[in-house]
Amino acid sequence: MRTYDFTPLYRATVGFDRMANLLDRAMAADTATTYPPYNIEKTGENEYRISIAVAGFTADELGIETRETALIVTARKAEEDGEKTYLHRGIATRAFEKSFQLADHVHVTGARHADGMLHIELERQVPEALKPRRIEIAKGEDAPALEGTSETVEA
Repeated sequence: MRTYDFTPLYRATVGFDRMANLLDRAMAADTATTYPPYNIEKTGENEYRISIAVAGFTADELGIETRETALIVTARKAEEDGEKTYLHRGIATRAFEKSFQLADHVHVTGARHADGMLHIELERQVPEALKPRRIEIAKGEDAPALEGTSETVEA
């Protein structure tokens, strides 16, 4: 595998730390664990859903947290009281921590646990100040005078 050194990028830029960190994480993604399996789907123009297979975990054993631009899902299995003897154990109930990078203005709007799946609802909520707005152009004599110009001409 080819590795890239982004150190020069850190030295030559100011304020692009997040972008460089994303590049570092993307390059290291090959070694990331795939447990538990998950889906990311777009459910609307600005709505998304992350569905994670959490078979064997109860809602009390799961945790969802947001830190800055990261969504972190954790699971810790409660200790079992009695000894069990398994002839075959195919359902993985090992603890995990799964992290997702969220884009700017993407917020968690809800979560539910049903049928062995954890569904996390996300929505992009762009502030009004950042949304594009249309500027009307006045025509001819309806146009207001611009600041700094004079409409009167001295003869």
